[in-house]
Amino acid sequence: MESSQIHQRFHPNLRNPILLEGLPGFGDVGKIAAQLASKSTEAKLFAEYYSPLFPDYVTVDSEGVCFPPRFRFYSSSPKSSLKAIILTGNAQPSLDNVVAYYEVCEEILDFIQKLGCELIVTVGGLPISGERKKVYVAATSENLVLKVMDKGGIIYGGGRIMGATGLLLGLGKKRGLEGVCLLGATDGLGPDQDAGTTVFKLLMKVFGKGASTDSSRHGKKVNTRK
Repeated sequence: MESSQIHQRFHPNLRNPILLEGLPGFGDVGKIAAQLASKSTEAKLFAEYYSPLFPDYVTVDSEGVCFPPRFRFYSSSPKSSLKAIILTGNAQPSLDNVVAYYEVCEEILDFIQKLGCELIVTVGGLPISGERKKVYVAATSENLVLKVMDKGGIIYGGGRIMGATGLLLGLGKKRGLEGVCLLGATDGLGPDQDAGTTVFKLLMKVFGKGASTDSSRHGKKVNTRK
């Protein structure tokens, strides 16, 4: 494979959906939150993204089945209160390969703009000591920061947001897209189900238009290896 490829199964039937990105990272918080959102909205897999810029390994699940590095795009049900294209995956480019991150993120933005996305919501983990159950917010505008803080988010200032979780916002802003990042506090030592669920609940409060965030329904552990 000499260049990145997107294999699309169908075209989502959504009008002006948000892009919700949750990829592997600290505590897999973003990936867990994205998978919970996918289950909550009965989202359907509609496209997969493969790239030679991804690492040179495969992921093996508990049943011994191998999966190449990839991003997966899910379309929420048109009946769901959260209208979203949900992006998750099992890998990211190496943090040492800055150019790869820019190329991958630009290709993702090209794709989601064709689908009508004008707002990007990225979710991830923030390694932090002390009290958990907190979600920090950064955004491309003060109004968006205040919108999330009004629902319980805490401003994240003076730091950096690494990887696609941050770069999608920065590159998207240059294209005129708005963006919000939600970061769940975590120790980052392993998959943090509690932090992922906390981020998911705030996400639904802000963007789900009153959707249920019952932890008994959505708080089950999810498989983050695929």
